[in-house]
Amino acid sequence: MTNSCIYIRRLSLEDENNDSVFLWGARQVGKTTLLEQLYPQARYYDLLQAKEFERLLRRPSLLSEEVESLKEGDLVIIDEIQKVPQLLDEVHALIHKKKIRFILSGSSPRKLIRSGANLLGGRALKKVLFPLVSSEIPEFSLIKAVNNGLIPRHYMINNPWERFRAYIGVYLNEEIREEALSRNLKIFSRFLEVAAMSNGEMIVYKNIAQDCGIDHRTVKDYFEILSDTMIGYLIPGFVATTKRRAIQAPKFYFFDVGIANYLMNRRNMQPGTETFGHSFEHFVIQEIIAYLGYTESSEKICYWRTSSGYEVDVIVGIGRIAIEIKSTDEVKSHHLRGLKAFSEDFPKARTIVVSLDKYARVMNGVEIIPAEMFLRSMWNFEII
Repeated sequence: MTNSCIYIRRLSLEDENNDSVFLWGARQVGKTTLLEQLYPQARYYDLLQAKEFERLLRRPSLLSEEVESLKEGDLVIIDEIQKVPQLLDEVHALIHKKKIRFILSGSSPRKLIRSGANLLGGRALKKVLFPLVSSEIPEFSLIKAVNNGLIPRHYMINNPWERFRAYIGVYLNEEIREEALSRNLKIFSRFLEVAAMSNGEMIVYKNIAQDCGIDHRTVKDYFEILSDTMIGYLIPGFVATTKRRAIQAPKFYFFDVGIANYLMNRRNMQPGTETFGHSFEHFVIQEIIAYLGYTESSEKICYWRTSSGYEVDVIVGIGRIAIEIKSTDEVKSHHLRGLKAFSEDFPKARTIVVSLDKYARVMNGVEIIPAEMFLRSMWNFEII
């Protein structure tokens, strides 16, 4: 595997109306590669190129002048659109008057939203490209995915550690500097390390604030930045059960398990270790999030934890599916405690344990599904 373009991505950028599209996704998930692969004949503007950036920043109207000769329905791609928000006024006019189709890609909509930029008044669909998912990878390796994560450049090599380091450096120096936090990069770097220690755990803002030496409101703002720049997700607690008091504090997960592994210095993990178990859980949740995104599901995921200690890793929808994730090679009855407790409030819920068991089976009404079988079934629309 030497080139990410060999992956056939799950994301569809076409629709029956041939609408324009905002394509968002964290850095290096493969947006540019996907667009070049799908639309080699499109007019392409890359705002990461210094000359392109400078001339369009200086005179955004150049876009309209250069696109004037295109026909109705022709496609124009602008990569890293958030770097020149003023172009969106030109894009809006071209969509309205010339019926030109645009794909506007970027690593984060945060700058556009905060600057009050023209978001095209609903004239563009919003799509998200996630890191690779298991069904996109020929000869998929679960162990490699859990260790390396699924950013294409990281998954494809044996030791991605230097690429992890470079990735975090670029994120800090570009995304965070653009947030006007350049004077606080050291504090934000420390926050990233502490956030990694909280990866997959309930977020207690005051505790993290103490570890970082900053105000808890600043910590909350920093988590918002991670979410808005697509570097992580906040997953809420599920509170719709009535028999037990549920905890509402959100959990945080980095958008890619490899990034969390790097920040927590977790390397060369193998099944049977505690660190592998944490990363395995993160990986499965990462796949479920991508699945819900690509299928444009209206359902969200939550986790469930009660004040008495019952917990379920993933709840899909309003209690429709409850999923526990265990890296054991033999699920036993004590692993089902949370699911059985949840079933008392939602007896019709489909209950699943994703594990490293060799074969699928049913135990006390709970489906035990080996991880790779679960992933294949999910991407074949048989689970969610």
